[in-house]
Order: sequence, then structure tokens, then C-alpha cells
Amino acid sequence: MTDNRKKVFENLVEQAKNIKEPKRVVLAGADNENMVKGLFMAADAGFVKPILVGKEPRVQEMVERLGFQDREYELHSVYDNANVVQYSIEMIEAGHADILLRGNTQTRDFLMPILNPRNHLVRDDCILTQINIMALPEYSRLLAISDVTLLITPSMEQKKKVVQNMVRVLNAIGIQKPNIAMLSLVEKPSFHMKDTVEAQTIVKQHMEEPIADCNLVGPISFDLIISKEAARLKNYNCPYCGEFDGIVVPSLIAGNLLVKDWYVNLHATGCGIIAGAKVPIAITGRSEPPENTYLSLAACVSIHEND
Repeated sequence: MTDNRKKVFENLVEQAKNIKEPKRVVLAGADNENMVKGLFMAADAGFVKPILVGKEPRVQEMVERLGFQDREYELHSVYDNANVVQYSIEMIEAGHADILLRGNTQTRDFLMPILNPRNHLVRDDCILTQINIMALPEYSRLLAISDVTLLITPSMEQKKKVVQNMVRVLNAIGIQKPNIAMLSLVEKPSFHMKDTVEAQTIVKQHMEEPIADCNLVGPISFDLIISKEAARLKNYNCPYCGEFDGIVVPSLIAGNLLVKDWYVNLHATGCGIIAGAKVPIAITGRSEPPENTYLSLAACVSIHEND
């Protein structure tokens, strides 16, 4: 199979480029080089307008050093003790921006204002989850995985909401009735492994009353999710093996380790978003390449347009 990392993201990027008006993206903590580069890449592609929030001398120096000083952007300077994330959220609430982008902030510092009930960012009857949308070298389609940042050991009810968030995101980026896997160590439920029993229960409940418009399978091991050949060799009868669009992980560490392994060892391409919020939120690691920020914004623009 050929390397599909660029190919599988093409439709997502084209969808973002085809919007009528570019979305206003507020970068909370605009003194991270790769995130600024990714933001201006998206601006060059025509689907966003950059709004930079941070300490003016540091941001201005970076913009000039990167050669973006003649580009169109807004710069909002904040005081030393100001919370750049809260400031950016208030810009969105006031109607001055459309999409929130994590900048040079610690993950916890970025998430706390988002989770603060006073900011009213969480959708009714939803939870917030980080969904990474990945392109693996030898996998023929985009693959969403959640939750990799927020939910340490999600309950059954939380896992159901993760499924709903994932389906909503996949629908918004053009993937209808996705195939979703409930990842476990094994595919046969065992009372020794709580997550396998929960996965089986969730799938049974889904068959009786759908959680979301998707095909849901679980418990299922990782090799069966990724490979039709593995399913053949193990006599596992499931038509979606090798064709899954999303993976719901049993724990934060499982999801986080998978994503980091894909980035480091498979050189995967990917992007991160926060799902379940009333506004699109892009989140990438501060050491990740600019392309990841660019793709996160493409996903957020599509979600803003279609959700």
C-alpha cells in the first residue's frame, strides 16, 4: 500500500478552501514559532484570518523574524499577568473571532478556561474530548482517535459521549456513517478487564438504540482495527477491519501513547481538535510541525462551516 498521508487529508483541506468567507482564528499565546507558521499557512490558503494575542514585543519580533510583517493580521497585546486564553475566549464570545487556537501555553493552562463553566463553552449534554485526526503511512483513510488529553479513565457514559463527539466531527469533515472501534486488548469480553465488558455493553446498547449514526464495534484489538489480513488470520468476522474511521480508547494513557508512537516512529501526519465545545478549538503540541496546526485549522474551519 502506498503512503497516503497527504492524500487522505486532501479532501479536508479542499473543503476548508471552498468556504465563502475565511474564519477569524485567535491564537492564544502567539509567541510559538511553529503555531504562527501554521496559522499563516492557513491564511495563505485563504481559509483563515489571523488574530495574534500575546505580549506585543515578543510577538512582533517573531512575526518580523519569520517574514510575516507585511501579511494581514490583527495583534492584541496583553499585560504580563493577563490570561491569554481567557482574553481569546472573550473575543469569541464578543463576536470578534470564530475559532480558538492553542498557542504558547501549557496544556493545563489552555484547557482550564475552556472547562470553566462561567465561559459556557461546553455544549449541552456533551463532554469535551480531544480528538486527533491522523494519517498513517499505510492506512488508506483518515483515522480519528479519542480521548488523548482530557479523560483519564472514561466511564461508560463518557465513552458514549466520546463516540457522539467523534461522529459529529467526522460528519463535519465529510465522513458519513463512520466505522468506530472500541479499542481493547482483546476482542473477547473478560470480567478481568473491565473495559472489554464495557465495550461489549456499549455496542449492545447501540444496536438496540443507536448512540450516533455510525457502525460501532467492540471490544476489538488494535491489529484487527488496522488490518484486514489480521482479521483473516484470526478468523475475526467483521467487514470494517482495515476500514475503521475512528478509535475510542479505554484510557488516556492508551490513546496518548498510540498517538505519540505514530508521530515519532511512523512519522504520521495529524491534527488535534477539542470536540464537544460550542466553538471549534484547535490544539496541537508546541513542538509539532507547522503542518499540524495548518491541518487542525482546516478541520476546525470545516466543523465551523458544517456542524
